[in-house]
Amino acid sequence: MSSLSLAVRDSSTMLRRNLLHARRYPSLTLNLLLTPIMLLLLFVYIFGDVMSAGIGGGGRSDYIAYLVPGLLLMTIGSTTIGTAVSVSNDMTEGIIARFRTMAIHRGAVLIGHVIGSVLQSIASVVLVGAVAVAIGFRSTNATALEWLAAFGLLVLFALAFTWIAVGMGLISPNAEAASNNALPMILLPLLSSAFVPVEGMPGWFQPIAQYQPFTPAIETLRGLLLGSEIGNNGWIAVAWCLGLAVLGYFWSAAKFNSDPK
Repeated sequence: MSSLSLAVRDSSTMLRRNLLHARRYPSLTLNLLLTPIMLLLLFVYIFGDVMSAGIGGGGRSDYIAYLVPGLLLMTIGSTTIGTAVSVSNDMTEGIIARFRTMAIHRGAVLIGHVIGSVLQSIASVVLVGAVAVAIGFRSTNATALEWLAAFGLLVLFALAFTWIAVGMGLISPNAEAASNNALPMILLPLLSSAFVPVEGMPGWFQPIAQYQPFTPAIETLRGLLLGSEIGNNGWIAVAWCLGLAVLGYFWSAAKFNSDPK
């Protein structure tokens, strides 16, 4: 069997293991998924009329359209926290040491985690999107090509942040530390244009909100789904995703290969 065939076979086995693990212990995924859903309902039904003033006073329906793209990306950030915890558990509970004594492809363990996390992230996005549609979100002007581009951006974003989460899990001594280390995945969307435009923030804070990974991705998603101006945000979002994916991959591979456990 060739090296590529061995890698594909073993990665598929590890993917199946991680999906079964997620199915048997759904509480972590459910808890992380509830955060963006609760924020969606909170900001729409409690703050929606007030927050809509920050985008021109269009009312609750306009604010739903503004809010949803940011919440979809926040959902991905929340889901990847579970990846960091899962990787940390594998490293500290001894299963990785056992895998290293077996005749399996060395990178299959991490690849299984990454693919499984991306699939869970997209499933979570679909669920949050369904809740958004149920409470009034509509994207009537987007073409099939724009929907495909939006889906591609979500997958690329999930891949990038999953690799970062894997690295965070590898450097964490336990699951609690992994969860704390991955908190920026949830905090960064709160400091972006997800809830209010960057222009409405204090002047000293605007560069922080503007030049971080979530804001250009959110604005690109809004442009694709709602027809707003994308500008350079599309290229910036893709550059962020590719850069984080490469950084996360090499960071994770270096840490995994050097860890004696």
